[in-house]
Amino acid sequence: MSIKKLLKKASDGYIIKQVDKLELPVFKESRHIREYVVFSGKVQNVGFRREVYLLAAKLGLTGWVKNNEQGSVEAEIQGEELRIRFLINFMSSLRRAKVYKVESKIIDLKLEETGFEIIR
Repeated sequence: MSIKKLLKKASDGYIIKQVDKLELPVFKESRHIREYVVFSGKVQNVGFRREVYLLAAKLGLTGWVKNNEQGSVEAEIQGEELRIRFLINFMSSLRRAKVYKVESKIIDLKLEETGFEIIR
């Protein structure tokens, strides 16, 4: 196995462990929304998309996340508003990534969506 693959495997293991041990707060019920979000800063090549994916699944959210050509990470996240706010705030506070700016807007729901995916 190449060094690059070993490092990726170690990084993925670290991210999985971090999300697994995260204790979620008790959320009050909130309205269902879909939000388009762009995270700008040092967010590529640090496992950012993987962590969004794992945390979204843990929170019961649907949608997608992907890198864009400008060096940012964009996502559409659907579910209870307070859970989405938690995800955005959590991802903005990561130490191994540096989120300098978060832009978001509420968009139309996709009622047929059932999961969360990483788009490559």
